[in-house]
Amino acid sequence: MTTPIKILRKYRVHPAKRFGQCFLVDGNIIEKIVDAAEIAENDTVVEIGAGIGVMTRLLAQRARSVLALDIDSRMIEVLHAELAGYDNVTVTQCDILSYDFADIPANEPITIVGNIPYNISSQIFFHLLNFRHCISTMVLMFQREVGERIIARPGTKDYGILSVMAGLYTEARKVLAVTPSCFLPAPKVDSVVLKLTVRKPPLFPVTDEELFMAVVRAAFGKRRKTVENNLKHAPFIRHVAVSVKEVLNEVSIDGMRRGETLSTEEFVSLTNALYRRKNT
Repeated sequence: MTTPIKILRKYRVHPAKRFGQCFLVDGNIIEKIVDAAEIAENDTVVEIGAGIGVMTRLLAQRARSVLALDIDSRMIEVLHAELAGYDNVTVTQCDILSYDFADIPANEPITIVGNIPYNISSQIFFHLLNFRHCISTMVLMFQREVGERIIARPGTKDYGILSVMAGLYTEARKVLAVTPSCFLPAPKVDSVVLKLTVRKPPLFPVTDEELFMAVVRAAFGKRRKTVENNLKHAPFIRHVAVSVKEVLNEVSIDGMRRGETLSTEEFVSLTNALYRRKNT
């Protein structure tokens, strides 16, 4: 197999800072990521940030079809050249944050794989959650700190908005740690690969998903403040007929607790209670 380093040299590719590019050049790690995706021969796979196509090639050897996405026009040229022999690969230039995954023709929910740009990784994560109805699994590379926040448990320093959303909509686990030496150029941070299996349905039923997100964001708005104090100043509270304290009492949540101590189930119960109060 042609190594990533040889491909980079062949096309004289240099990482573009504006895209946050760090090319994964460790073939062993690339294979482990593909293995973690557990791709079946009838699967449709979308690779985010396909780059020079090394991982794309391995995906194409296992999947029915692969959609290789990249924002960089230089990478699009490399991908077309390197994957010319693969009829099951479609190369598309796009900004992932505006890409509509619902437009992908697939008989079953798709698998997402990618070494995503760290500077917008949280935004990409939320964007993917918006399309969870058409996604089965995500195997993604994150900066270690972001990955730890996604899989964090209540009561820990890393627990926050990412943790709550991931807990409701996915089963998330760490696949492997990746050191800076596996990339070119080497980033100044450690990395982690997570596998997120989309829950269908979500772990707990939510009556209003937009309100749920607003409640979670408000609860973590000022981490040192109590849940009651944070929620009292949230815009959506204006439409609730009773006080925040009454709603918290209704769902047996002590208003003096902080957002980082509330479980996903408690956030859902609180949201559903607020929804009822807004609509009565």
